Amino acid sequence: MENKDKKFEQYKKLLREWSTRMNLVAPSTLDDIDTRHIADSAQLADFLPHNADIIDLGSGAGFPGVVLAILGWRVVCIESIGKKVNFLRAVQSELKLDNLTIYHGRVEDYIAKLPRDKKYIFTARAFAPLVKILDYVHATKYELFLLKGRGILDEVDVAKQKYNFNFELFSSCTGDGFIINVKKGR
Repeated sequence: MENKDKKFEQYKKLLREWSTRMNLVAPSTLDDIDTRHIADSAQLADFLPHNADIIDLGSGAGFPGVVLAILGWRVVCIESIGKKVNFLRAVQSELKLDNLTIYHGRVEDYIAKLPRDKKYIFTARAFAPLVKILDYVHATKYELFLLKGRGILDEVDVAKQKYNFNFELFSSCTGDGFIINVKKGR
C-alpha cells in the first residue's frame, strides 16, 4: 500500500504543477484533490472485476483512468487533446505505470479498431452524456462504469429511446452524484 500512496502523492504533485500551465481540473478543486478527484475515481474499484482491462473514455487529467492504474488495473486512457496527452504521458513515466497505455486520438477512432468478439469495460468521468457514450460503444460487447451527476436518470431516459440496455445506479460516496453500471441489452 505504501507504494500506491507514494504514487498518489506524485500524481497530486504533477497535477498541481501542470495546472499552473493548463486547465486540467477546475482550479477550485485543487485544494481537495483527494476527495474531489482521487476518492471519487477510486470508488469504481468496488465495482470493477479485478482482472479486467479498462478503457477510459476522454481521460483528461486521468480521472478515473490513472487512479485505476495506480490501484492495479490495466488501463487505456483515450484523450484527444495534445496538452492533456502530454500530461498523462508525464504521469505514466514519472509514476512508472507499465499497466497504463495512453492513446492520443478520438474515442470513436480507437473503438472502431477494437475486435468485436471481445467484451470491453469502459469507464468515464465528466466526459459525455450517456447516449453519446452509447453511440461510441454500441457496436462492441460493452459494460460501462460511469461517474455521473444528479441528472443521470434524465440521461437514461434519452438513451433508452435509442438503445436497449440494462443499468444499475449506485450513490456516490464522495458527493451527490452516482455510479451507473450499464450492460448491453439483448
